[in-house]
Amino acid sequence: MGTPDNAAADAHTHTGIAAQDWAQASAEPQYRAAVIDLLGALAYGELSAFERLAEDAKLAPTMDDKAELAKMASAEFHHFERLRERLAQIEAEPNEAMEPFAAALDEFHRQTAPSDWLEGLVKAYVGDSIASDFYREVAARLDSDTRDLVLAVLDDTGHATFAVEKVRAAIEAEPRVGGRLALWARRLMGEALSQAQRVVADRDALSTMLVGGVADGFDLAEVGRMFSRITEAHTKRMAALGLAA
Repeated sequence: MGTPDNAAADAHTHTGIAAQDWAQASAEPQYRAAVIDLLGALAYGELSAFERLAEDAKLAPTMDDKAELAKMASAEFHHFERLRERLAQIEAEPNEAMEPFAAALDEFHRQTAPSDWLEGLVKAYVGDSIASDFYREVAARLDSDTRDLVLAVLDDTGHATFAVEKVRAAIEAEPRVGGRLALWARRLMGEALSQAQRVVADRDALSTMLVGGVADGFDLAEVGRMFSRITEAHTKRMAALGLAA
């Protein structure tokens, strides 16, 4: 889903809940509810990514490109299966856990439907990476079992390198494409951040975990710094694509 960067998770010396495993941490009902929300949001995100990549494969200009996207779609589906299995293991009904996030994610994808192959690549690279950065930040605060699972399913499926190569080659061949894709990526950034903030605001357990109240939650100042780090990572990705942020 994005370029793996576990710096956010590694930067913290694990204390409180982050130093516990699931068996210990889940004794706190609000924490358990927050994790079910988080895994539900992630699971629906992975299922959506699978559907979208399979759809994008239809726009692919060559057979090799189609096959590459199909392979990535398959990897996203395996991530979805791992999350669904984990929800069942912790006695949460997977569909119920995903349902609260379906409307917001579906609306995001509806508003950011790509008009061509290149826009689809930029969306997968930029949009998914912003979501991955957000979840990695949250992962630093999770119990060790949940943290390991979240980081594993956020692992890059190969899309980052593939997208960068294809987009840079397209801009080299037709420089005017760069301006259009830069505008598109800026729009994606705004929509993705709004969506992340909406998802958190709508779910009490999740927002409490983020702004403090469950163990080592973020305080409000830390939430601001978190979004600054996500924006900074986005700027670096845009540079990798050869686009102005």
